[in-house]
Amino acid sequence: MNTFTKIHFDTKEEWQEYKRVNQIIGGSSASAIIGKNPWRTNKQVWKSLKNKSLEEDIGDKPQVKYGILAERPIRELFALDYPEYEVVNPPTGGYDLLISSINPHLGGTLDGILLEKPTNRKGILEIKTTEILSSMSREQWKDKIPDNYYIQVLHYLLVTDYDFAIVHAQLKYSDGENTWTTRRSYLIEKEPNKEFMKYLLESEIKFIESLKGDIEPALILPSIE
Repeated sequence: MNTFTKIHFDTKEEWQEYKRVNQIIGGSSASAIIGKNPWRTNKQVWKSLKNKSLEEDIGDKPQVKYGILAERPIRELFALDYPEYEVVNPPTGGYDLLISSINPHLGGTLDGILLEKPTNRKGILEIKTTEILSSMSREQWKDKIPDNYYIQVLHYLLVTDYDFAIVHAQLKYSDGENTWTTRRSYLIEKEPNKEFMKYLLESEIKFIESLKGDIEPALILPSIE
């Protein structure tokens, strides 16, 4: 039994408009709500959703353009490298938005759905591309993923109730003279993360209630590590 409803949109504009009008919390917003997004704060998300305004469109930035264009070939390479998974690709025309049936303000658009062939378990595929430009960013990707991406996929697990998520990342390194690229996969299982997911869900529900009650939350800033 699905815990979500799937809505298809033919264009990016229709997809954005639905999320705006219906005040949908997505994966990046979820991390900001609990102070774990380095680019957005919980107050920015609150004001955007409260005013039903569109978020800044960063689709023209070179890094974002690259990530969008690279998503499909990286997903195809993942399918070749990990034959134990059947990869269900997102639609080639338009966008699928998954909306939680229990909490309809929670939603997400996935880079892919995984079926683990030996077990029939379902999972989420999230693809990332990033340039490692500092020792801090190198540390963030060392045997783990950055907090905001971790929370993003946990949010998607809340929406779908799937069993696991895999973040498949293409990391580009440079030493000033040479540049090289590697791909890594990071497995996040639902079961050991249930307690944190409970906290995340409670935080998101409280955030939604603050929108309805017109009570702007106090600012939560990411911790400096």
